[in-house]
Amino acid sequence: MKVLVTGGAGFIGSNFVFHMLKAHPDYDIVCLDALTYAGNLSTLAPVMKEGNFSFVKGDITDRALIMDLFAKEKFDYVVNFAAESHVDRSIEDPGVFLRTNILGTQVLLDASRVYGVKRFHQVSTDEVYGDLPLDRPDLFFTEETPIKTSSPYSASKASADLLVEAYHRTFKVPVTISRCSNNYGPYQFPEKLIPLIISRALKNETLPVYGKGENVRDWLHVDDHCAAIDLILHQGKEGEVYNIGGHNEKTNLEVVKTILKELGKPESLITFVKDRAGHDMRYAIDPSKTRRELNWEPTILFNEGIKETVKWYLEHNEWLEEIISGDYREYYQKFYEGKDGEA
Repeated sequence: MKVLVTGGAGFIGSNFVFHMLKAHPDYDIVCLDALTYAGNLSTLAPVMKEGNFSFVKGDITDRALIMDLFAKEKFDYVVNFAAESHVDRSIEDPGVFLRTNILGTQVLLDASRVYGVKRFHQVSTDEVYGDLPLDRPDLFFTEETPIKTSSPYSASKASADLLVEAYHRTFKVPVTISRCSNNYGPYQFPEKLIPLIISRALKNETLPVYGKGENVRDWLHVDDHCAAIDLILHQGKEGEVYNIGGHNEKTNLEVVKTILKELGKPESLITFVKDRAGHDMRYAIDPSKTRRELNWEPTILFNEGIKETVKWYLEHNEWLEEIISGDYREYYQKFYEGKDGEA
């Protein structure tokens, strides 16, 4: 079997590449990545010399490149991780998100249709459902929850999901979609909460927390996510959506305090900053369909996973420092510094 993994130099994509090479050593894995700010080729260094792995630099919106690649490689499976994924950046520049997340998905679907892939899997997000109220802990997102987006990012992902479903219904492209909760683990770009807090706490810098830190997220270790996608790819029913959640709900402030405790750093580093526009209050996924149909369960509890994640960043500080580029520093200044807030 030959698998195309788009966005494979990013956080979840690279971890999926590692997972597939280990779980399916007889598969050929081709990674396509445009190597934008969040894609880091050094992340793939451990597998670059593997005989059944190859890397292609390219943009999923480049129709000629994609069609040529599909014609050459004859992929059996396509797993689309390629996406612009940070909410703050989508508020600053929505157009980039629409181009990559919607039009790029269309190009991949067209190629999958022309060259007859066995399965096209779209990696989506729980953010397409909007949010849940903090005072209703009994409510969870299911696959039947109506789409109700809050940001240009989530709107672009929801649009891509609808496009995937339309290609299945209209053109009979064999598709599946997964919607996951917040991921954490090794190789995550330090604009996201957990690596951001770790990298800044290590330097005793202030730790920006939106609002009062009350927003709740369901945290899923990236290894559990990758295992679920593997199952959906091979055993999931065509045309179906599968929710993937970790059953690890934490407020942002709880997460920050847990990291500080692991690092032995004071909570006085925390600084509350002006809240994000349209900030979703709570995400919580019901993954019972995935458990029932595919016998999948998350195996890594947050308290264990966060310890391992902090340890990984401590042991790979060189990787962390290399990836904190000028672009990232400009991003930090734009979205956090100079905002009114209180300690």
